[in-house]
Amino acid sequence: MKTRDLFIGFTTGIAAGLLIREVAKRIEPLKPAELVLHGVKQSFKKEGPIDGSWIYMKTEGFNRQGISTDVYRGGISRVSEGEMEQFEFFADARTGTIVELIKM
Repeated sequence: MKTRDLFIGFTTGIAAGLLIREVAKRIEPLKPAELVLHGVKQSFKKEGPIDGSWIYMKTEGFNRQGISTDVYRGGISRVSEGEMEQFEFFADARTGTIVELIKM
């Protein structure tokens, strides 16, 4: 093996590594599920105290009107005017924004 071939292989490997690193930085990472749940709870606390909350730690596919995204599914329960209210939500896994809220 010639030194020239070794140098070309080494340089190509470094260039590929740098390219992969840059692409990985640009891909928008998922928010941790706990952080998304905390944001949803803060939104609900503006309207009153909450009694319980939960969130699935794995993302699910969500498709609405031809737009697909990864979401976390969770729920919130609270007492309002003496009645227990339960909500299920779907929150975007990248931004934490609630994309759907269902009153159970």
